[in-house]
Amino acid sequence: MEAKRREDVDMSSVLACWNSVYNSVSIMVNRATPYHTDVNGREPWLDMLVTVGDYPPLDFIVPTLNLRFRYNPGTVIAMSGSALEHGVGHTNGNRACLAYYMRHNVQQSVGVQLCPPSNLKDLEPLVNIKRRALSNLYPPFQEAQKGRPTAKRGTSCTNCCRTTHASHPFHRIQQWTGNFFEDSALHMDYLQTGLQLHLGHGGAPCPSASANEVPPLSGQSRPTTAGKDGDQTKGDRQDTPTMDDDEWEDVDNIPLHLRPPVGSKHLTIVDVTGVHFVLLFRAKLCPSTFDKPSTAFTFSVLDDFLRDNVECGTSGMNYYSKLRRVTSNVFPHLVVDRYRELLRVARQWRLLKLLKWSGFQDNMNPSKDGDLVIFCAACPQPGINVGPTANLDESWKYTRAVVMDGNFKAEHMHERRPDDQVWIMDGRGFMVRNPPYQAYLKATPHITEKSSCNNHKAISQASASHGKLNSTGVGATACVRHGCFYPHSVVDFQKGERQLNMDYSLTHALSYNMTGIGNVLCFYDINCTYMKNLRRRIESSDLLHLPPSLRITAGIGMWHVHGHKKECYTRYSPLFIKGAGWVDGEIIETLWSTLNIVSASTCGMTSPHRQELLDFQMNDSNFMKMIRMADSLSRKLKTARASVVLARDAFERFNKAITPEQQRNWGRQEETALLRRVHDPSVMDVFEIQLKKAPTVHAVELRLLEKSPRPGVHHGAATWITHGLAIEEAEIILNIYRKDNGPNPSELKRLTIARRAEKLLADRSRFIADGRIYLQVDDEFERSDESDGRTDLMLGQDTLDDEDAVSNDGYSDSSLVEVFGRASSNNPTSPYLPLPSKFGSAYCKAKKLHRLAQMELELRMGQANDALHGLCLALADKAVIFRGVVRPATNYSMRTRAWQMIHSIDTSVKQCAAIYRQCRLAMIALGADSDILDRYQELQKSHLSATVAAFTQGAHDHRDSHLPWFWTMDIPKDTDSKSWLSEFYRIHWLRAKAAKDRWEEENKLVTSEFVWVVNFFQYRAKRWNEIYMAKKLAGNRGAACYAARQQAVYDRLAEQAELIWQGMNPDDNPFHHGM
Repeated sequence: MEAKRREDVDMSSVLACWNSVYNSVSIMVNRATPYHTDVNGREPWLDMLVTVGDYPPLDFIVPTLNLRFRYNPGTVIAMSGSALEHGVGHTNGNRACLAYYMRHNVQQSVGVQLCPPSNLKDLEPLVNIKRRALSNLYPPFQEAQKGRPTAKRGTSCTNCCRTTHASHPFHRIQQWTGNFFEDSALHMDYLQTGLQLHLGHGGAPCPSASANEVPPLSGQSRPTTAGKDGDQTKGDRQDTPTMDDDEWEDVDNIPLHLRPPVGSKHLTIVDVTGVHFVLLFRAKLCPSTFDKPSTAFTFSVLDDFLRDNVECGTSGMNYYSKLRRVTSNVFPHLVVDRYRELLRVARQWRLLKLLKWSGFQDNMNPSKDGDLVIFCAACPQPGINVGPTANLDESWKYTRAVVMDGNFKAEHMHERRPDDQVWIMDGRGFMVRNPPYQAYLKATPHITEKSSCNNHKAISQASASHGKLNSTGVGATACVRHGCFYPHSVVDFQKGERQLNMDYSLTHALSYNMTGIGNVLCFYDINCTYMKNLRRRIESSDLLHLPPSLRITAGIGMWHVHGHKKECYTRYSPLFIKGAGWVDGEIIETLWSTLNIVSASTCGMTSPHRQELLDFQMNDSNFMKMIRMADSLSRKLKTARASVVLARDAFERFNKAITPEQQRNWGRQEETALLRRVHDPSVMDVFEIQLKKAPTVHAVELRLLEKSPRPGVHHGAATWITHGLAIEEAEIILNIYRKDNGPNPSELKRLTIARRAEKLLADRSRFIADGRIYLQVDDEFERSDESDGRTDLMLGQDTLDDEDAVSNDGYSDSSLVEVFGRASSNNPTSPYLPLPSKFGSAYCKAKKLHRLAQMELELRMGQANDALHGLCLALADKAVIFRGVVRPATNYSMRTRAWQMIHSIDTSVKQCAAIYRQCRLAMIALGADSDILDRYQELQKSHLSATVAAFTQGAHDHRDSHLPWFWTMDIPKDTDSKSWLSEFYRIHWLRAKAAKDRWEEENKLVTSEFVWVVNFFQYRAKRWNEIYMAKKLAGNRGAACYAARQQAVYDRLAEQAELIWQGMNPDDNPFHHGM
């Protein structure tokens, strides 16, 4: 009737001829059937199996009862396939099996009621037989070594296995099949009653419940799963294979221990030991939904996932894939899928963890920005680790030091459903609150500011657009001394690293626990440009605020400052910032490596989920730094105490070499510069040499290029000549390198020489080709040198003298044909390059190349200035190393390292001297007048040595004859001849004093930070004690116990920090308890 009502023609035709009481039949041909129980049947129903064919003897096995039946052709077996596990082995003959059975979904489809369940007492004899078989014949169950290790791995019967695991429901077990142990599960037994968990009363049943009462898990007979936004949906995701109404199939390819209980109310439990099915849910299980839950996650698996995610960057997909492998290494794809539920519960678990760690167990207090995360224990925070009696305005120790930077690894893709999101902790961590930030971005236009420094990537690509990304990265602010992220200061980048993004981060960081602090030291990679208009940008925005009285000193990290203009070093380097201590300003770069562990997995997440994951990772980074802060400070203090002694000694050596008047004058210069640097960083230029320097070759080239082209000279001639000078310098350096390595260099050094020579040949070829244009050479002449083979790269290196690196052969009145012919040879160190100096001044005038020759003469003078400047620096460094390193060396290792430094400087001296000699020869060939040659005198070998006494002011009366002529060549005629020496000592005295001051500040800062750390731990312990008392009075015993434990943790951290300090300072106790 049901088939007719549904107008199912096929079903109606089948029912007309169906003559069996069973509603289903299957035919299996030549097939081995593994051990299994039927999934979709019922225990009271008896199935009928008929085997036919021609095959060797075969057994029908019921391993649960340890029974074997002869299964010859024509055998008929009736049994409950759902209650008893059974199977048939493989045979070589031809066999067919007709299986008649019942399916409850067929009954439901046609509207026929199910048979009533049988009385369990009728099966008691069968139960007793099974128990005796399991107890006497074989020990069928053993502990499997999966997941967490157990104390003992043994075998037991079914009852003992169930009893043993009453307190360990998530252990994995194996069952004996007669030949081997097969994976099994605790929810399996022949009645499928499963393992009941009593998680209260120490594992015993509740005494208030009746003996046979089993609390229902849900009102549904089949499991329900979580749908969208936590709503419960039926049939959305089922543990068992679904059956279509139009197609009834027998699905029995899932191993028994992976099948969920059929027809019973159950929970799917996800644990570190795999996925389980249990019938009761009491404690330490976190449900995926709170209305009719069907899936729960143990606390241990959630903690394990969060730990894997933080330490190893394990994504949710990879972690659940691991759990599938733990559940079944052979059939992981058949384990139920709870990946989406894991992600949802993990988000809730992170929030619960942060609430618990922050003391918000009831989560009833009004939320504040960044209230769920921790900040640095060693940074001064008034009211937390700094007492009310501290003089915050006058003491430099209370300066808040921060560092900003961007991270472009933390990308975020565009979301498919941006409106379908649930924010559960927006703004309560390190990421800023989303709605106010988006409103700020819409209201604030991006103003592109031209950099007065180098073309930094952070500025040039600030407006770069990435269409596929919702966020190109993140920008953050951290404390520069300890590397802790600031709460509620991490922002997303929409394009590049724009100033408006970093403004939002900085202003929110400087509003966190800053009451009473008036000085800030801010490090940023591009502070030379960023800080110029910071106040103007903030004042023009209604959504940003900084106190007008807040003094912000700008700095650039030591690694980045060397990529700026030369002036930025003294203006922004931490070495010259008062109150900075000894820091490098680059600590935030080390934090990105930790954050990038999870950055890749956040790319495709929703914005709330990504925010929560990044917040949790940054909070873990701050927590790990907090618990190790005392050890870190102890190492810093040991370094500071040793370094301050060395810095003082170095400064005293310079201080003794100058007069008291110089000490007073230079000290006033330093003091004035440090006071005015906040408003005008250029005053810090006093730390640089003030004497006017001769123009460099690049300055001369720039001046020539900016001039209007000279008549008869092609555009770009100055750059072409500069290229030729660079090739000559490379050839000289290669000659010296070959000589220093001797006649038989190693294979690696020969390879280095060959590569340099090959590059020189390529550069020479391009230069010669361009020279035909600038020198107006026709292509009609042939090469005069017909050498057809490469010159040996090592030829002549054994006879190369100190001055032989420079050749005078090329400077003669040669014709264009001769010079181009010799220059085109394959010798990479040939002295012949088609420069005007190779033809001579007379030939250049005759060929109307005199303007080109004049340009080369000016560039040669710049090249000579560079060489002499490098020579002065090298000789000065050599004298300082002799006095400060070589002479004080007390052991062989120190002397060896010192002499290695001397040998390296000697190489630089030889290179600079050889380049200068080459320049002077070219000047003579170009017809330089006597004034030029008097300025650029001949360089002798005796000029390349300077005694240590000559560099020690006050050692004796210095005269000009004590040092070579090139030391005073840049001093104007009316200047004191000793001013160059005074300037030399002024710079070294100021920098030595800066190093001494920074180390002394570091020593004092670390001492104060020890006190602040202890105060921070005591403050946290006091706060947890208040929570403990409040929870105890409220009768919340669990929360009170946790608060007491947290108080003990912080008391122990404070005690540990005090013990570390006392171990280093046994007679000093700066700690004041009860702040």
